[in-house]
Amino acid sequence: MSIETTTPAAPSNFLRTIIEDDLDTGKHQNVVTRFPPEPNGYLHIGHAKSICLNFGLARDFGGRCHLRFDDTNPVKEEVEYIESIKESVRWLGFDWGEHLYYASDYFEQLYQWAEYLIGQSKAYVDDLSADEMRTYRGTLTEPGTESPFRNRSVAENLDLFRRMRAGEFPDGAKVLRAKIDMASPNLNLRDPVLYRISHVPHPHVGDAWCIYPMYDFAHGQSDAIEGITHSICTLEFEDHKPLYEWFLDNLPVPARPRQYEFARLNLTYAVMSKRKLHELVTSGTVSGWDDPRMPTLMGLRRRGYTPESIRAFCERIGVGRSDSWIDMAILEEAVREDLNERAPRALAVLRPLKVVIDNYPAGEVEEFEAANHPQKPEMGSRTVTFSRELFIEQDDFCEQPPKGFFRMTPGAEVRLRYAYIVRCTSVVKDENGAVTEVHCEYDPASRGGSAADGRKIKGTIHWVSASHSLEAEVRLFDRLFTDPNPDRGGADYKQFLNPQSVEVVSSARLEAGLASVDGDVRLQFERQGYFCLDCKDSRPGSPVFNRIATLKDTWTKK
Repeated sequence: MSIETTTPAAPSNFLRTIIEDDLDTGKHQNVVTRFPPEPNGYLHIGHAKSICLNFGLARDFGGRCHLRFDDTNPVKEEVEYIESIKESVRWLGFDWGEHLYYASDYFEQLYQWAEYLIGQSKAYVDDLSADEMRTYRGTLTEPGTESPFRNRSVAENLDLFRRMRAGEFPDGAKVLRAKIDMASPNLNLRDPVLYRISHVPHPHVGDAWCIYPMYDFAHGQSDAIEGITHSICTLEFEDHKPLYEWFLDNLPVPARPRQYEFARLNLTYAVMSKRKLHELVTSGTVSGWDDPRMPTLMGLRRRGYTPESIRAFCERIGVGRSDSWIDMAILEEAVREDLNERAPRALAVLRPLKVVIDNYPAGEVEEFEAANHPQKPEMGSRTVTFSRELFIEQDDFCEQPPKGFFRMTPGAEVRLRYAYIVRCTSVVKDENGAVTEVHCEYDPASRGGSAADGRKIKGTIHWVSASHSLEAEVRLFDRLFTDPNPDRGGADYKQFLNPQSVEVVSSARLEAGLASVDGDVRLQFERQGYFCLDCKDSRPGSPVFNRIATLKDTWTKK
């Protein structure tokens, strides 16, 4: 698979063409799609592509999209996951209305259809163990072997299956299998399992069942029950399509949905397997499913990504049939483009260095007007407070500057954004020789940052008033992995974890007005990047801000 390293043009959507043809020919009068997550984890950015596709197609063609939980494996499913999935879909901007469904709602109908297959001699109860079943299954080059229990009578199979439902057998003792073709070149047709025994409470239906249908058996029939017209899934289900159709061919279903496959989203510098994401959470490598470094929608939301930026990203990468890797930089650029337009600007000093303006009157305070967005006057302005003692970034001062350094240096002038021109006159150092304080003089005639005599000032730096600023914790997030494909070739993805994936700056200083900002506001800290309030860890008087993205892609330089 190739890696897309530049923003690709949106590819033509072959699914739109199919739907247009189906409507034009009268094959379907309405479009009904569905988003069918398994509630065994939190949704990630790959699911966003499917959400935008299924809900977007239904919207654009005047149809509807169902949210259906394919909840057939209670061992791994939790109410927490169900609720997080609902919240993520809504946050992304989509609504299923009254069309919320669960595969478990159809368990009785699925059971009756299983009995129907038994009555047609197309399903049987098998006593083989899981290991024996794998051995009997054969390989890609060798046919499978029929189970010795394959030719049980209809009456015996019905009796055993009903006793399975009644709870007479322990987990793993028996399964129900379809009777298809053990010599089929498609391994999915070699008598697949339809039901297994699992004495585990279900998050939606409780203890009503102790046998559960397999995903492949429940999925297509759920589509049929709901009248789905276009069952859209990712390419890994392409080999399952003959089985999907076999069930529809051999059961008295009320409708005939059609499955279509598209390429899943593969994102660099991330793992997209729910199992591996679960490992990151349970091992404590990350703080939870909503850790801002995670590719989950909850993680991206907490990081500060907007739903608009994720929808724009999904539209940009397009929908096709060929697998490729999408560079993380494209996702990051999508949020930069969105926030550059909408994010108010603010002054923030992440690593403060104290500046004292010796000739500024002690105790005097001034206010300067600062635009909330330099290109959008309609966004208004705010006032920033100026005083004798300020904080600037440590990196904005250099005692022995290299060539081309146009920020604060001894003897040179620099502009304080929105305020005055100042000249560094002296420094204070600690016992180790590190600069702890800078002393300056200001030009009173340069209010607003322009010299009265027209002299040119090359450098402009940002600042906050020492006594009129807000102390905050700022978390500088980076990519969770150092390798673009951390689990390639079966490698242990954990070896590529980025030890610098988060840097916590504990005593940043922000302009005082940010004390009242809420969690829905994204900001551009000038010259720093885009940030938002972390609503989970922030407390009144102790704000925590997350860096959403840098102002430009820094990874291309690494």
